[in-house]
Amino acid sequence: MTVSVTPQVTEPAPISASRPAARDDADASEPDVEIADVTKRFGEVVAVDRMNLRIAHGEFYSLLGPSGCGKTTTLRMIAGFEQPTEGEIFLAGQPIAGVPPFRRNVNTVFQHYALFPHMNVAQNVGYGLRQRKVDKAEEARRVGEALELVRLGGYGMRRVWEMSGGQQQRVALARALVNRPTVLLLDEPLGALDLKLRKEMQLELKALQREVGITFVYVTHDQEEALTMSDTIVVMRDGRIQQQGGPTELYERPVNHFVAGFIGSSNFLPGTLVGGVDGGGRARVRSERGLELSGYVTDREAEAAAGTEVTVAIRPERMEVRPGSDAAATPSGGWHEIPGTIHQGTYLGDQTEYRIKTDQAGEMIVRRQNAAGTGGALGAGPGDTVVVRWHEEANLILVG
Repeated sequence: MTVSVTPQVTEPAPISASRPAARDDADASEPDVEIADVTKRFGEVVAVDRMNLRIAHGEFYSLLGPSGCGKTTTLRMIAGFEQPTEGEIFLAGQPIAGVPPFRRNVNTVFQHYALFPHMNVAQNVGYGLRQRKVDKAEEARRVGEALELVRLGGYGMRRVWEMSGGQQQRVALARALVNRPTVLLLDEPLGALDLKLRKEMQLELKALQREVGITFVYVTHDQEEALTMSDTIVVMRDGRIQQQGGPTELYERPVNHFVAGFIGSSNFLPGTLVGGVDGGGRARVRSERGLELSGYVTDREAEAAAGTEVTVAIRPERMEVRPGSDAAATPSGGWHEIPGTIHQGTYLGDQTEYRIKTDQAGEMIVRRQNAAGTGGALGAGPGDTVVVRWHEEANLILVG
């Protein structure tokens, strides 16, 4: 793990549960991080393309996207390990072009912690303080504070190789936090942990961020991880921001096909708009297979005239699957019903996922919550006829 250490002229107040980290160096109205028209090229490859972001003080901000989308490059530019080809980055309102990493008031935690095996926990955590010539009494006090924050009080004399992966992760966090950075950068720091521990650490990281009040900028390709922890999520693809907003906003109102498919899963029905969009953002769509649908246009700023090619996205958990004998003679009240045949059923514990072949919508994925004691049983299996049913409120109309 590489951790940047920043000298400071004045000594800030201790980070504690009772007193979150404060901004002494800039107007509190300034964002902790501002990225203004930043582009980063590696030869002919554009890794980040005209990015603009403002990250407010105290936010848990996640950069989410597939490998190669530019999220780690963005983090490295904030840290100072890469320089923008164009544009400018500000920390706490101050431009940082040309400022080396060790003079930026940020610390970075990577997936591989790179703790010093010849040092005990306290020595690892206090390493940056010793580089800054902090006296031993002050170092001991601040190391103790940092270990208490990450729930490792009393572990100072342990050797890091005696600790579990989750405990080592906490040591790495304490080492980054002890220097009291304006911004803590985290590049997939939970990737090396097993699933159960990873989920536990997600909750602990969020609780820790709230406790210390420091801005976290977190890079991940795991959409569930981003939804669990973030105040704001930036979804990236090919170096560009696709959408940013809170977890609920991104899940409930994805603005395009990529976001709807990357955050969660969806059934996609291509079609064209019939008429325009009304004042409430609703529109009607005729799918390629002739299914008539209505729903909300998720991107209100998109051009959406009659005849525009669109995609209707429907979340699998917003749909129902029933035995074919339960089909209504005439669905009403905004409900859609189409017949189909079960192709595959997969038991997932709390729910069962069905893949259903239909003539009107192709293959559809439906998730059915499992009731206690049923084992997920629908009373139907592969080859059986069923009805797929959902309300029009589940239809999300994506333009582009």
